[in-house]
Amino acid sequence: MTPAGGTPGWLIRLLQSADFARAFTVAALGAGFAAMLIGRTAGPVTLVTIVVALDVIGVAILIARRDELTLLRFAPTSLLAFLAWTLASVVWTFDEASTLSGWLELFGWGLLALVIAHVRDTLQTVRALGDVLRWLLGLSLGVEILAGILLDIPIPFLGVAGDIAAGGPVQGVFGTRNMLGFVAVMALITFAVEWLTQSISRRLSVFSLTLAGLLAVLSASPTVLVLAASVAVATLALGLVRRAAPDQRRRTQVAVATVTIVVLAACWVLRHRIIRLLDAASDFSVRADLWNLILDWVRPRPVQGWGWHGVWHHGPGDREPYPFNVINFTLDDTHASALNAYFDVLIQVGWAGLLLFGALCAVAMVRSWLVAGSRRSVVHAWTPLMLVALLVDSMFESFTLTGLGWMMLVVCAVRAGQSRSWRERIRDLADAGGSQDPFTRPG
Repeated sequence: MTPAGGTPGWLIRLLQSADFARAFTVAALGAGFAAMLIGRTAGPVTLVTIVVALDVIGVAILIARRDELTLLRFAPTSLLAFLAWTLASVVWTFDEASTLSGWLELFGWGLLALVIAHVRDTLQTVRALGDVLRWLLGLSLGVEILAGILLDIPIPFLGVAGDIAAGGPVQGVFGTRNMLGFVAVMALITFAVEWLTQSISRRLSVFSLTLAGLLAVLSASPTVLVLAASVAVATLALGLVRRAAPDQRRRTQVAVATVTIVVLAACWVLRHRIIRLLDAASDFSVRADLWNLILDWVRPRPVQGWGWHGVWHHGPGDREPYPFNVINFTLDDTHASALNAYFDVLIQVGWAGLLLFGALCAVAMVRSWLVAGSRRSVVHAWTPLMLVALLVDSMFESFTLTGLGWMMLVVCAVRAGQSRSWRERIRDLADAGGSQDPFTRPG
C-alpha cells in the first residue's frame, strides 16, 4: 500500500519508529562529537556530506511526524532570531561566501539538534549521548596509550602528542586538551544522570565516571577545574532548590540567585589571584591581548559586527576572512576563534547579535532551572547542568558556536522551551477562553 502522497507506507512507519529515532540520535551525536576525528581522517568533504545526509534524514523524520509537532513548541524564538541575524550579516560582510558557509554550518548542526530534541525525550537523549561518549572517550584513551606508551611516537594528524606516560596533557580524538576536558565534564554530567536514574548498571556507571574523570585530569586543561567547580556548585544549588518545600521554593531561588551574583562579582574582583592559583597566567595573557584587540575592532561596527563566519579558519593555510586575518597578523598568531564565545559573537554580529545570543542562553537557563527545581525526576537536572558547563566554558573557548557545542546548546534550549514556553501558556489561556490556537495542528 502507498499513501495518497505517494510515499510508501513502510518508509513512513520506519521514519516514525522509535528505533529509527534512536539510531538517528546516536548517529547525529556521534557525528558531532567525532567531527574532528572524521575531518582529519576522512577529510572535511566527508564530514560535510555526513552532516547534510543526516539533515535530509532529519527533515524527513519531522515531516513523517508532523502530526506530533506544533509551531508553538517547534523552536525557541530567541534561537530563530539569532539564526536570522547571523544570516542577515551576509549583507554587510566583506566575504559573502565565508559568511554564508559559516551560517550553513551553524544551521546544519542546529537542525540536527532540533530533530533530536523533538524525537527523543531528555532521558533518551542522555542515554544516547552516554553511549556515544563512552565509545569516544574509550577510543581517546586507547589512542593515547598507543601513541604514548606502546609506540611512543606522536600522531600529528590527530593532534595527539603522546604525553600520557608523563601524566599529560592528552588530547584524545578531540584535537586539543581543552576540547577533551570540555567533553569529559559533559560526560561526567551525563554519566552521573544515567547512574542516578538507574538507566545503566552500576558497574557500567562506575566505569564510565572513572573513564571521564581520568581523561579530565589527564587533559591538564586549565578550564577543567573551573568547569568542574562551576557544575559542582550548580548541582549543590539545584539540590537545595529541589529539597525546599513548595511554598519556600521561590524564596530559595531568590537566595540562590543572590549568592550567584555575589560569587560572580567576587570572582571578577579576585580574577588575577584566581588565575595565578590555576597557573594559567600565560594562557590568560594570550586571551587578554586577543580580547583587547577585538574590542578595538568592535568600535567601528558596534551594532552589526563584521559578519558571521563561525570558525575563523579551519586549518593551516586556510584563508582567514577580514578582519580576523588582520587580528592574527597583528598578534603574530593563528587563532581560529576569539577564545571566548561572547567576544566571538560580539565581533562577528555586534552588540545586537550578542544580545540575541545572550537571550537564547539566559532564557534556556532560566526555563531549565525552574523545571529541574520543581519536578521530581533527577533527569531534569541534566539540561541546566549541561547549560552551566556550556556557558562557563564559553568564557574561555568558542566551542558553543560550532559543532558539538552548538548542537548541545540548541538541544538544551529546545528542550527547555518544550518544558516551559510563554507561547504555550498564551495558547492555554486562549483555549480556556474558547478560542482555537491557529498554530496547533489537529490530531
